[in-house]
Amino acid sequence: MAGVNGEKLKRLRAWVQNYEWGRSGAEAEVARLLALNSGAEIEPNKPYAEFWMGTHESGPNVLVEEEGEEEEEKEQQDVGLKEWIEKNPKVLGHKVLEKWGSDLPFLFKVLSVGKALSIQAHPDKELAKELHKMKPNLYKDANHKPEMALAITEFRALCGFITLQELKEVLEDVPEIVELVGTASAKQVMEIDERGGDTADKAKTALRSVFTQLMSASKEMTTKAISKLKSRLLLQSQLRSLTEKEELVLQLEKQYPGDIGVLSAFFFNYVKLKPGEALYLAANEPHAYLSGDCVECMATSDNVVRAGLTPKHRDIQTLCSMLTYNQGYPEILSGLALSPYITRYLPPFDEFEVDRCILPKGSSVVFPAIPGPSIFLAFVGEGKMKTGCWEGIVTEGDVVFEPANTELVITATTSELQLYRAGINSRFFHGQ
Repeated sequence: MAGVNGEKLKRLRAWVQNYEWGRSGAEAEVARLLALNSGAEIEPNKPYAEFWMGTHESGPNVLVEEEGEEEEEKEQQDVGLKEWIEKNPKVLGHKVLEKWGSDLPFLFKVLSVGKALSIQAHPDKELAKELHKMKPNLYKDANHKPEMALAITEFRALCGFITLQELKEVLEDVPEIVELVGTASAKQVMEIDERGGDTADKAKTALRSVFTQLMSASKEMTTKAISKLKSRLLLQSQLRSLTEKEELVLQLEKQYPGDIGVLSAFFFNYVKLKPGEALYLAANEPHAYLSGDCVECMATSDNVVRAGLTPKHRDIQTLCSMLTYNQGYPEILSGLALSPYITRYLPPFDEFEVDRCILPKGSSVVFPAIPGPSIFLAFVGEGKMKTGCWEGIVTEGDVVFEPANTELVITATTSELQLYRAGINSRFFHGQ
């Protein structure tokens, strides 16, 4: 698999995380991809959560040598992608090397979400350095982790805080929250004049106060409040249709009984992405993925500050102090059509972009040479990949690393071919 710059394309063996929120092997896209990518046997009842493509030490990829490679190359067992890039840094391109050093600056994933992930946020660079220094066993690297999720199926998430008007409605309609945060904090929110000049600052201060009070409530008070909420909603459901958010809260209570995250869900925007829509998350913004399959890309980091809907370590104080408390519905990306077959998703982060490519049988597409590396995932179907001096078959489950400055032609052969590509954000090279 050789590119025009003489470097070879590399097939990768990906890594899978079996976190307990993953979908079961019988239905997870992650399990299907794992079986195709590495021949692993799938256990139908085991959770398969995340399929990792990249160099992060918590899920490193290894190179798969092609048939017909030289014998000495064949004998090198399990060369890691990270190790190979360090030995061949020019595959990243000089601009990428200059900015991020000899490592891939993005991590590419597929997620299969069976039940809600924790309410979490990812630190900015400054906080990441501090957390890594103070608690290296919890925060394993010093990088920030902006990210983007692109829906494969309908994908549901909680993301960012609701508006001031919606927050006032929550405090009016959910007495159990007022019990936990206290009437004084609730009153502070209710009395903000939405037409005032300093409304945004006042709203942030009041939201920070009320959210911190809620998240810091004692276990005993939380359990009691959730029990009251559940009884009230079940009773009301006999008299009226519950709202989508109320139905969601009852689902979350089944997944995480007595967890403060059940109540805090009222504070967040409930987002439903259709296949082909994407959501991006900057540092210090709260979110929780709820269900569905998605492609995800992020800066190379695994730093997560959690505070609810989780059996894992909670760092409530850090989470409540790090959040921006910006309010309003997040921006949904529908992608930019580069051609009839390729849609590009460009988040406002230098480290990455994602392309979704759907090629009808018999059609071809050219990915022009760019000054940075890419990772391709063949998601469905079969096709041919061709560079300046190499041609090979690509089938679903294949993951391929493409060095910088390599033009690639892809043709769908036996059926429609669906591919996803992650690469450095093209705005980074164009200085926009």
